[in-house]
Amino acid sequence: MNNQRLIIRISSGSLLLSTTNGGDVVFERCPVKSSMSMAANLREAFRTIPLLQTSYGGVTVLSDSPVLMVPVDIFRDEECDEQYRYVFGRQQSMAVVSHVLPELNAVALFALSKDLLQVLRDRFSTIRLQPVMAAVWSHFHLKSFTGMRQKLYGYYHDQRMEVFAFHQHRFRFYNAYAVGQNPNDALYYLLSVWKQLGLDPREDELHLSGVMPGRDQLADESRRFVKRVFMGNPSGEFNRAPVTQLEGMPYDMMLCYLKKG
Repeated sequence: MNNQRLIIRISSGSLLLSTTNGGDVVFERCPVKSSMSMAANLREAFRTIPLLQTSYGGVTVLSDSPVLMVPVDIFRDEECDEQYRYVFGRQQSMAVVSHVLPELNAVALFALSKDLLQVLRDRFSTIRLQPVMAAVWSHFHLKSFTGMRQKLYGYYHDQRMEVFAFHQHRFRFYNAYAVGQNPNDALYYLLSVWKQLGLDPREDELHLSGVMPGRDQLADESRRFVKRVFMGNPSGEFNRAPVTQLEGMPYDMMLCYLKKG
């Protein structure tokens, strides 16, 4: 039995794996065939990827499916399926999963393919399911207490810009926007939320992270409207920690190692 944990990151177009070996973080991108379901791709990975051909002390599965955020004080487990399907549509092939965010007094609801869940449960006895954004929210929530200025955060991943803000221990705003690879679309949504929240373009802060095509263009255009724009740099932020040097690893996956607990 390998006492280390395995992280599996699943999105609509990618399957990423990570674990540790002798203190070093190991990262691998699995081949994905678009003609096959993600459940079938994962079955194939179990047969062909050495990293998956061992036992682990713990398995965390990160999913990039859309999230419905529910305040913890009105959350009812028996209602989560109906609430999620009301917002995102009824898909009988999907199972709705909840992930509690105690520091934010919220519960994140998201969905996974039932076939995919079955493949995972056939292989692993204990699985922790969470949105890819869980570590990102926790990280930036802590950073939101730094300084007196209000902050708006944008994180780009998997063709989406996730936009969020906090007020003490709660979400003030959260939504996700499909922007593809277009920095102008990302800027439009960021500035729309900025205006909606009544943030000050001279004093408040816009923090952007994630690897997006046109990243420099987005930064330059943002500074035309907001004075204080900060572009995330994981290597600099975490003092060149080895995990930040792994090419192709998403920031949300890095944070699973950098911000434990």
